[in-house]
Amino acid sequence: MKYDIKDAKLAPKGMTRIEWAKRDMPVLSGIAAELKRKKPFKNITIGACLHVTAETANLMIALKEGGAKVGLCASNPLSTQDDVAAALVKNFGIPVFAKKGEEKKKYFKHLNAILDMKPDITMDDGADLAGELHSKRLSQAKKIFGGTEETTTGVSRLKSMEKEGALLFPVVAVNDSMTKHFFDNRYGTGQSTLDGIIRATNKLLAGCVFVVAGYGWCGKGLAMRARGMGANVIVTEIDAVKAIEALMDGFRVMKMKEAGKIADFICTVTGNINVVGIDTFKTIKDGCIISNSGHFDVEIDLVALAKITKTKKTLRDFVESYNLKNGKTIFVLAGGRLVNLGSAEGHPASVMDMSFANQALAAEFILKNRGKLSRSVYVLPEILDKKIATLKLRSLGIKIDSLSEQQKKYMSGWRDGTN
Repeated sequence: MKYDIKDAKLAPKGMTRIEWAKRDMPVLSGIAAELKRKKPFKNITIGACLHVTAETANLMIALKEGGAKVGLCASNPLSTQDDVAAALVKNFGIPVFAKKGEEKKKYFKHLNAILDMKPDITMDDGADLAGELHSKRLSQAKKIFGGTEETTTGVSRLKSMEKEGALLFPVVAVNDSMTKHFFDNRYGTGQSTLDGIIRATNKLLAGCVFVVAGYGWCGKGLAMRARGMGANVIVTEIDAVKAIEALMDGFRVMKMKEAGKIADFICTVTGNINVVGIDTFKTIKDGCIISNSGHFDVEIDLVALAKITKTKKTLRDFVESYNLKNGKTIFVLAGGRLVNLGSAEGHPASVMDMSFANQALAAEFILKNRGKLSRSVYVLPEILDKKIATLKLRSLGIKIDSLSEQQKKYMSGWRDGTN
């Protein structure tokens, strides 16, 4: 078995992490038991490009128990937990190609190592496997049964491909499931991003000015959690509706250039490029700490920052100081990459439980509908979304009401109204 990991001797520590995460993943565990019994993925190869964490490990194990041949590489150069990678290789015989801190060249080599396994189904977090297939492996792309996509950024890329008529296989946008983005993006990103910032800096948030760039589901969660820690939160937006929503949620709203003048912290969660750019750097507050929790390392314009920097050095793990030519100093966390995975451990397992339950069911959906799906981006059927929500509530010991026959009749009719 081919693999490329940092150190196989880290496997025992990785097993402890995997087992700890599993305790908070009852929904995925239940689905894994079904997969193990039915073996729907027998003779199927699944190639995954996901964050190599303890939570992801439990998904990979579930897929293998469902009969699949599985391979895993990292979807971000800083997101790999090396001990987990070692455990997957040594304890479960799952090929992993991932090392925390790997260079870009190595990152793409690992992507291609997964594609060399000739997967029937791909699993992406950011659409890099799909991107590689559509740019360099077109003949292989045409043979793929289908793929899944975990994150907002990846879904955007894939929808652009679909719009241009370039998408060569169907993809299930796992991110668009309600049991994914309502919870993973809001509560997972909100908590794990602050965890990454605090671990990297050991700074107090209470009383600070904390700027959140973007008020999508991730931005909402981050703003909520930052306020909960006592920060004075400012939101920057380009969407008028979301800006009004942020304002009515009790946050100040202003342009990034203005917010940067008073910011102690800036964190981007937009999925777009150069959100913190040269205009902001020129007037930014001395000592500002900048981080990113969007998928790719493009939200902070590091190229422009380098041009106005006099000296740069590493002060702490994942903290780099930029001494600017105008005399100010600012700090960038995790090299501008995902701070919640770069300097922390990513989302809590209880949140990823629902996200990865969606991934497992999406892979099964693709297989069941092989040959019936067009080359489009799909959302997982609502019945499966509700199944995951029901299983999650059951695992928490929570019961909810159901409609009576009278109520069902009333809600489906139109004749009854004001008496």
